[in-house]
Amino acid sequence: MLTKLAKYRFPALIAAAFFVCNAGAQTSVTEVRAPAESSIPAGPRGAAIQEGRKLMNETHQRLPKNVGNGLNCTNCHLAGGATANASPWVGIWGVFPEYRARSGKLISLQERINDCFERSMNGKPLPYTSTEMTNILAYMQWLSTGVPTGVSVAGRGFGAIDQKLKADPNHGKQVYADKCASCHGADGAGMKNGEHGYTFPPLWGADSFNDGAGMARTYTAAAFVKHNMPLGQGGTLTDQEAVDVSEFFTHQPRPVYPGKSHDWPLGDKPKDARS
Repeated sequence: MLTKLAKYRFPALIAAAFFVCNAGAQTSVTEVRAPAESSIPAGPRGAAIQEGRKLMNETHQRLPKNVGNGLNCTNCHLAGGATANASPWVGIWGVFPEYRARSGKLISLQERINDCFERSMNGKPLPYTSTEMTNILAYMQWLSTGVPTGVSVAGRGFGAIDQKLKADPNHGKQVYADKCASCHGADGAGMKNGEHGYTFPPLWGADSFNDGAGMARTYTAAAFVKHNMPLGQGGTLTDQEAVDVSEFFTHQPRPVYPGKSHDWPLGDKPKDARS
């Protein structure tokens, strides 16, 4: 029988071995590049790809039973998941199963997608064998065309930010007023687009992501903000401004994720994780 310590260390050892064995495959290609539209095939697979793209772009509208706020997946995964440093889906197909420290284990791509539904979308997971999940996977597989299995593309995730910077939420409040409020609203409620969600998403409040989402963490949000915001002006904020404004908006009222007490089971919880 495993000791209590071994019980928690064993998954980490397996994950470490997995990455050592695949170290040669974890190189990066030079850029995030979506395949040409003309490469979408005819027939059932092409239809699934098209439907998957619609689900990602119109998530709130098309999956109301699974989305508990006003967001779409592409509010964070910009340009249909094809923008570097905006958590692109290009290449994502070939890197899963993947170890996630937040889960403390290897997880499938389906699990990662459902993590977003439960956290970023403040909703409910999709059944793994549902048509909707299959269509989403088909879209992500198509986006990954040409990226070798096991290769993590350059620009995956939200990019780098200096995590040694001390966050100043008071300065962040001013940065928000100057740089963010014109799109996301002075009250963080976003800019609605009729009945079909938001032109600019809410950053806090009932229609935003919950406190278990990665975007609810200061430095994760700051990396996204640094590279992508204000929209169309990514890279214009300093690291300090990005950290400060993220500290401000991530700590505004938002839905609570009930399962976050189970996160980081191996004790490697980052300093900005919500408790």
